[in-house]
Amino acid sequence: MARVAIVTGGTRGIGKAICLALKDKGYKVAANYGGNDERAKQFTDETGIAAYKWDVSDFKACQEGVAKVTADLGPVDILVNNAGITRDGTMHKMSHDMWQEVIDTNLGSCFNMCRSVIDSMRERNFGRIVNIGSINGQAGQYGQVNYAAAKSGIHGFTKALAQEGAGKGITVNAIAPGYIDTDMVAAVPANVLEKIVARVPVGRLGKASEIARGVVFLVDDEGGFITGSTLSINGGQHMY
Repeated sequence: MARVAIVTGGTRGIGKAICLALKDKGYKVAANYGGNDERAKQFTDETGIAAYKWDVSDFKACQEGVAKVTADLGPVDILVNNAGITRDGTMHKMSHDMWQEVIDTNLGSCFNMCRSVIDSMRERNFGRIVNIGSINGQAGQYGQVNYAAAKSGIHGFTKALAQEGAGKGITVNAIAPGYIDTDMVAAVPANVLEKIVARVPVGRLGKASEIARGVVFLVDDEGGFITGSTLSINGGQHMY
């Protein structure tokens, strides 16, 4: 029987690529999204993957969303915490709302979603959790103290939960993408983008499919000995 996967922020960009890669490998996939109904419908029409709307920063909504996916597709075996937002600004210009929205959506959602699936995974002695961090959570980034803090927190969250899940067949890993060719990066001014690419040793932006390939590797049934790890996919821009 095909395993069931939830991908948060799954209807566009990296999340869409992850959904497609998992579907191609035979998983039953549910794509979560937060707001754009038209984009979600287009995604489902194009891919045949069902899209489910809930706010990942809302704990109760996550519980209800997971329950709906479980009722439709079966118990959740794989969770990819990909949803994220930016509210950039230097500290002296950053409002508390800009801080809190990013923390709640990018980091709080990892707790909300993991808590909603962990009991079922423990009962079945199997689970694969992949949290999408960022190069900016590893190295920091000017004007992104909120985003960098949230993404850095994901890496610590991953290592702690990996220790808790190991004895129950649950692996927990992170992927830290570098600069990927998505709508978000495409919105960066051309002169800034040139400077970003110049700092990437391989000389280009990454592809969403390259992040998806990492996810497929980590969630495989045979990946049970890989846990608590961070896979950096950044073209060599940051190594440690």
